[in-house]
Amino acid sequence: MIWKPTLVLLRINRAATFVRWSPNEDKFAVASGARAIAICSFDPEGDWWVSRLLKKPIRSTVLSIDWHPNNVLLAAGSADMKARVFSAYIKDVDKRPAASVWGEKLPFNTICGEYASPSGGWVHSVAFSPSGDALAFAGHDSSINIVYPGVPAVYSVKLSILPLVTLTWTTEESIVAAGHDCQPLVFAGNQGSWELIGSLDEPQSSKSAGSTRSGIGGPSPVGRLNSAAFNTFRNAAERGISNAPGSPTAASSGESELFTIHQNTITSVRPYSGVPGQIAQVSTSGVDGKLVVWDVNAITPISATGLAGKLGKMQVR
Repeated sequence: MIWKPTLVLLRINRAATFVRWSPNEDKFAVASGARAIAICSFDPEGDWWVSRLLKKPIRSTVLSIDWHPNNVLLAAGSADMKARVFSAYIKDVDKRPAASVWGEKLPFNTICGEYASPSGGWVHSVAFSPSGDALAFAGHDSSINIVYPGVPAVYSVKLSILPLVTLTWTTEESIVAAGHDCQPLVFAGNQGSWELIGSLDEPQSSKSAGSTRSGIGGPSPVGRLNSAAFNTFRNAAERGISNAPGSPTAASSGESELFTIHQNTITSVRPYSGVPGQIAQVSTSGVDGKLVVWDVNAITPISATGLAGKLGKMQVR
């Protein structure tokens, strides 16, 4: 296979922040700091990719996007504290979409829904369910929100932990999400209710028993890579921890090691094996440089994770 670079005309004057191919691979969307999303399609005459912009009513940087299975609708989460669903229909590319819970007539830039988390906050991540009939998004107010436009209902699960920044659906009734708490959490529910049921990590035993997950990027337990000098450098590089006396992040070697496999923020969780709606494994990657593969059925109950006292109540809106 030979890769050939092709010109893309984005028409944005700020940095691109997120990119995602459409399910049919005939379009891709580029989020940006220009308060716009570029929907790109190929022009064979010019041999380049041209774009149309989704702009109104976005008022800040777009942080996350996700395509609907019908190849037309696009969800976007922004720093203006809103999660929105747009129509990205392009006449010469897409077939007319069938009616869905998001609407019937869907010309380009139609707003099919606009939602916010209970206490506001940036929307870090958005994702459609495998059927496309529900939308999940994570806010900086440490909440995860699930939208059912057909009911209609919005379920918000508020947590007293650090915010989630990434999520993915594993089935129509389960979600894996992760973020600044350094462990992948599992949420389950349906159109009646949603709740946190546990973690894919084992925070109380990961440090002492060692990782039982497959992955790369972990520290070496033996040899010169386990020296005090190297550990000091690794702590500074992976977790921003300084061992200098008087430093606000100074810590002993025991205190600087988290009781989780990931040692810093998890920035991405993605399906690894299975098919949409029946995901068997997910992968996570983080600021610590680790890439870990998890079995979605190996769930540690809430009572064993230390999260039991940190959970808020579900809110229905």
